[in-house]
Amino acid sequence: MKYLEARITITPNTEEARDLLAALAADSGFESFTDSEDGLLAYIQADLFNEESMQQIFDDFPIRDVEFAYDISEVEDKNWNESWEQSGFDPIEVGDECIIYDAKDGMKSFPHNIAVGIEARLAFGTGNHATTQMAVAAIIDTEIKGKRVLDCGCGTGILSIVAKKCGADDVVAYDIDDWSVKNAEHNAELNGVQIDVIEGDRSVLSHTSGVFDIVVANINRNIIVDDMPYWVEVMHEKARFILSGFYIDDVNIILEQANRFGFRETRRTSQDSWCCLVLDRD
Repeated sequence: MKYLEARITITPNTEEARDLLAALAADSGFESFTDSEDGLLAYIQADLFNEESMQQIFDDFPIRDVEFAYDISEVEDKNWNESWEQSGFDPIEVGDECIIYDAKDGMKSFPHNIAVGIEARLAFGTGNHATTQMAVAAIIDTEIKGKRVLDCGCGTGILSIVAKKCGADDVVAYDIDDWSVKNAEHNAELNGVQIDVIEGDRSVLSHTSGVFDIVVANINRNIIVDDMPYWVEVMHEKARFILSGFYIDDVNIILEQANRFGFRETRRTSQDSWCCLVLDRD
């Protein structure tokens, strides 16, 4: 498989700017990242690279007065996340109730009510990112026992697994990436929970039966806004949205779309410029 290397110069080159850029680039298909002296090295499968999408990330970057320059080159075939996979990640606590840990050396016991073991290929699938942690906290704080949950863009399956461990009766998840689907299924099996994982985009919703009580989406603003009408079609009359993966500056755009379908904000959390919204129907 052919890969491209994006050598990105960031001015000023701060840790916050690198972290935010890597998170946004991961949403656009980049798989692995390495800090460089002047910015970031990012790697993506050649057939997934979209220069317009990359430029849009730079244009919409939420930190003011940050400038970017980049060069794209072909690189040798290799697993660009191999060193990270081998080193793994440290356990991540979400409040006092939940811990997410690296399960590559086997499942472990913790004193937390909810322990989720993950074997993740990508660092952004471990729960380390603020958006995932806020979404996990929102799920835990939701009365979810006996409910039906839809996880849109499930990645490694963390949110689906947490929902199931919180007592959800049925969890359906989907993702456009075939590896994410396989990884989510694998992680669900590791954690002893049953999740129906489907490969595809919002079009897979036409193949689901019944309606959902809770829809969770930890993805970018544009997908949330574009896909919301399709999610609403499969939601219960008194359903709830748990939405994350976007910046505080994006909240009004998302709320404007949600209001069209009768949803209103009932909870908001933020961390490191990122935001999570809980929306309920009037």
